Amino acid sequence: MWIGARLLPALAVVSVMMVSGAAIAAGTHEHPQENGTAAAPLDVVRSASDLPATQRRAPRTISVALETVEVTGALEDGATYHYWTFNKKVPGPFVRARVGDTIEVSLHNAPDSSEPHSVDFHAATGPGGGGVATHAEAGETRVFSFKALKAGLYVYHCAVPSVAQHISNGMYGLILIEPEGGLPPVDREFYVMQGELYTAEAHGARGNLKSSAEKLAAEQPEYYVFNGAVEALTGENALRAAAGETVRIYFGVGGPNKDSSFHVIGETFDRAYPLGSLVTQPMLDVATVSVPPGSATVVDLILDVPGEFKLVDHALSRAERGLLGTLVVTGDEQPDIFNAPVPGPTEGGPDHIHG
Repeated sequence: MWIGARLLPALAVVSVMMVSGAAIAAGTHEHPQENGTAAAPLDVVRSASDLPATQRRAPRTISVALETVEVTGALEDGATYHYWTFNKKVPGPFVRARVGDTIEVSLHNAPDSSEPHSVDFHAATGPGGGGVATHAEAGETRVFSFKALKAGLYVYHCAVPSVAQHISNGMYGLILIEPEGGLPPVDREFYVMQGELYTAEAHGARGNLKSSAEKLAAEQPEYYVFNGAVEALTGENALRAAAGETVRIYFGVGGPNKDSSFHVIGETFDRAYPLGSLVTQPMLDVATVSVPPGSATVVDLILDVPGEFKLVDHALSRAERGLLGTLVVTGDEQPDIFNAPVPGPTEGGPDHIHG
């Protein structure tokens, strides 16, 4: 029996415990080699710059093709995990529409999947947000459509029970419904989502890690991640911009359980749209925004000075469990705004965190 995505906490816990055996089995499920192996895992990290550009246009029909695929992906160096994904990446693809659009969703569940999968769009008005209509067994395809009635930034996620298990394994994404007049223009946009992984093995273990229904029910994650993996948005995957540019970050929390105090160390959000609301006046000049699980926010920054700026959840112990990103800003120094010597090697390397 299908259970809606918006479960009462008690029902969610019962659902998790009933599938305890399935959760353990998910770590060893066999699938085609092109979906990754422990020896050759897939890169499941979705680049923060992987999102469509904004368009000023009349309403139209938008087609969204989702494939639910279970893959073995790289969690960190020496550790893999059996992710459940939309289109082999975490998060799923960024969907961009505007008020008045009709969104046609086609969801295909890969033939080798161990589980049924579906998708619930928080932006949809209708039973289950589409989760009932798209409930697909392995190899099946389901289709539904909905009208974009309300502007905002919304989460979508798998809605098959245990819903928490499907979400924690990577099945979440964002859909942006722009207002009729659009949003103020910016130079660069980025797509970032926070999630949790509940592994049977302790944080830092090596090998092919398995999911733990018990830790999920107790809300005790071993890993916190941006865009699917440990420190995924650092190094080559860092966000990149130039001093003087305006940057917009579409930020969401897949969860399934923990909220986020999203913060960019050394920067202030010039505009912040709490809870993803785009029709209320944004908050101005805030340093940290609170985002519940299953919700989102939009933040705009004017980049005044160059340097490396860390993306964190200000529950800072989570940075030590993988939740760390970097915004690299190039350009000329601005000593009238910020003037400080470059720290030496004894003063902390690039991963040194100050809140």
